Parts: sequence; structure tokens; C-alpha cells
Amino acid sequence: MARILVVDDSPTIRKMMIASLRGLEGVTIEEAGSGLEAVERLALGPVDMLFLDLNMPDIHGVEVIQFVRSHSAYAALPICVVTTRGDEASKTLAMDAGANVYITKPFSPHDLAEQANKLLPQ
Repeated sequence: MARILVVDDSPTIRKMMIASLRGLEGVTIEEAGSGLEAVERLALGPVDMLFLDLNMPDIHGVEVIQFVRSHSAYAALPICVVTTRGDEASKTLAMDAGANVYITKPFSPHDLAEQANKLLPQ
């Protein structure tokens, strides 16, 4: 069973993202409300994919990406950024840090599910 971690400081956005991913087979979805909580959850056990907001009050999403990529156990973890930041500088920063995909809010539920299907290890 694959584990997806959805990280966003907005409970409403997390619920929308989780609803978008619920139809995926063989997947459990967990959530975190901050960058710090995401890092803590990663320390507790393996995750197969990360959906991550950039703008969070404690640890910025790019810092979470950098943390993930600095640990060999998560070097290949698929990371899909889902954020309101539509500017090229933010996208470049996230992609250079190691994100696999960059989606700007508002997102299409179909796009989230499609990215999960593409990036989750088979």
C-alpha cells in the first residue's frame, strides 16, 4: 500500500487535495498542517509521495524539499508542489531544490490524481 503525505497549512485545501486523491487504488493518504509536521511524519516512517505547499508559517516548502533531498532514504521521493505562487522565480526555486512537479492553485482534482498515478512507484 502506497502512502501519500499531503502538506498544506489550510485545512480546507488539505481536504480538497485528499478528496482529489481518494479514488486512487492501493493508496493511503495522510496529512500534515505545516512543514515541521511534514518533516516529523517523514521521520516516523516511509512515504511514497509528497504533495507540498510552499507558503507555510513555520518551515517554507522549499526548505522541506531541501531537507527531503538531503536524506538518502528520500532522495527519489516524488514531490509535487501545489501552491498559489505562480511566478517563475518560485517555480524555479522549487524545481531546483528537487520538486518533480509544480502545480499552481487553484488546481484541478484530475491533475492531482494524474500526477500521483504518474509519479508513484509501481
